[in-house]
Formats: sequence, C-alpha cells, structure tokens
Amino acid sequence: MATSPICVLVVDDHEPWRRFGASTIQKKPELQVVGEAADGLEAFRQAQKLHPDLILLDIGLPTMNGIEAARRIREVSPTSKVIFMSENRSWDIAEGALATGAAGYVVKSDAGNELLPAVEAVLQGKQFLSTTLAGHGSRVRMNEQFVPVTHCHEAAFYADDISLVDGYARFIESTLEMGNVVIVVVTESHRASLLPRLEADGVDVAAAIEQGSYIPLDSIDALSQVAVDGMPDRVRCSKVLGDLMIEAANGIKPENGRVAFCGEIATIMLSKGNAEGAIQLEHMWDEITRGYGVHTLCGYVRDNSLSKGNSAVFQRICAEHSAVQNLGHSVLHN
Repeated sequence: MATSPICVLVVDDHEPWRRFGASTIQKKPELQVVGEAADGLEAFRQAQKLHPDLILLDIGLPTMNGIEAARRIREVSPTSKVIFMSENRSWDIAEGALATGAAGYVVKSDAGNELLPAVEAVLQGKQFLSTTLAGHGSRVRMNEQFVPVTHCHEAAFYADDISLVDGYARFIESTLEMGNVVIVVVTESHRASLLPRLEADGVDVAAAIEQGSYIPLDSIDALSQVAVDGMPDRVRCSKVLGDLMIEAANGIKPENGRVAFCGEIATIMLSKGNAEGAIQLEHMWDEITRGYGVHTLCGYVRDNSLSKGNSAVFQRICAEHSAVQNLGHSVLHN
C-alpha cells in the first residue's frame, strides 16, 4: 500500500535558492515540493491553502519577514513543521526564529551537507540547529529544547523633554556597556540632545555608529513606513522590524548579545491626537517583538495627551507594556 508523500513548501526571495531547496528535497522520493513562494505574505497564503507537512523558510523576505510569517503560519497551519534557512549566523536571530516554534535552523552555507539531515531530524520529531551555530558555545545543542529569549516592552513617562532624554541616555549607555546593539528611533530634536549627553558620559557615538552598535533613526520617517492612512499596519511593521533586526545582528558582540530599541513612534501618533493608533501600534509592537526577544523602551512626556482627562488612554497604553515607569515608580504588568 502506497504511503502519502510528505508535502513541502519552499520559501525564499532568491530564485536560485528556491531551486536549490526544491532540487535537494526531491532527492528523497518520499518528499514532494507542492509550492514555492518569494515573500512572507505569499508564504502565509500558500501555507493556509496547502497545509504542507514541511516549510523551508528564509528570514529576510520582502512584504513580511520569515519570523513573522512563521508566527502567522502557525495560526492557520499548526501541524506544518518549519525549518529556517538563512545565511545569518547570529545566535540572537536564530534564537528568535526558533522561538516561533520552528523545528530547525540551517545556515545556508552549510545547507549542502545539512539540509537533508535537518529534514530527517525534524520529520522524526526532533529539533535541528546548524553545526555552525551549535558548535560555537551556544546555550543549546542539536535536538535539545530551545529556550525562548527574554522579552521586555517597557513604557516610561517623564515630566519633560530633558528628563526623557536623560532616561534614553541611561538606557542607551547600559545597552552599549553590555555589548548589545541599540536602535534609537526618536525625533530630530531628541537625537540632537542625546549626542552631547552621551558624549559627556564618555560614549563615542561616532564609533558606535560605525561599529553598528548604535543605530539612530528618525521617528517621523519610521512612522511613515509602518502606517497606512494614519493607522499602524501589521505587515509593514513586521517588515520594518525584521529588516532592522537583521541589520542590527551584525553589530552584536557577545554570542548571547541582544538588540534593544528605544523610541517614540507611538508617541508621535499620540501627540497628533491619534490615541487609538498609538495604542494599536504598542499592541502590535509587543506581539511582533516577542519572537525576537528584544528590550524596548517607549518614552512618553506627560503632557495634555496624557493628562488626568485622558486617564483611560494612559491606562490602555500601560496595559500594552510588560513594565511601566511613572514618576520614578516602577509598575510591573504580566
């Protein structure tokens, strides 16, 4: 009696890699490639339609990055097993990818020798981590249970802009001291204020930028990239965050290094009177960053938009964060 083939979906935005994945898979007669996709959104749609047994999934995809695509695929095709294939060798990125529930991570440079063993292990219910990563002091080894990275989404409410810049500076300095990468998404005026504040504390900002450990961005520009018609868009937000994480991974020094964000994209929406958009963005950001295990600090100035008359807005913003600092007190949320 013939057995049903194992259906495989191959996802990569580079056609040569899709060909390689498909041709490698087809070396095993029991494996059948049933579909291909070149971006994350199409991967999600194909998985929803085909419910493949196995998905080979790149991370740096257009439209929706692979990590977010894997998270969404689990919602519509929970039995599909995922093996990430990426040239990125950062343990931080690999761990974030595996935290989505994926069963394997294969470095593309090693795929010629490791792809079929990875497929075999995953189909047997095991987990697979590329030897390149498993052999360099990472905290887990092949076929062991992976531990999700720590997630923290913190809100801090300051009395004025001076105290907000001081709060950002302390966060940035502590992040850099640990060898981590910090992505700073603030207004032009706050970037200008941060520079002398950091340099006065001994931070060589120019060197940190050159090394890729300090990535300054403009919050107005970032908002235009993640919003559609004034409201945050999940696909855009996922793409922006995924691209930033891959860029930031190059600046991580220790093997267990992390990426941190501090910024005020939602703050800009709130200052423009779009409280609902700000709250939705905070909710969306919290969900997306859980898969990456980053620490985010969202800075707010207590102005008219967060006055006593808008206490409901304040409470809803707090509820979207795992930790809240308000007037020097820390309030933790589950």
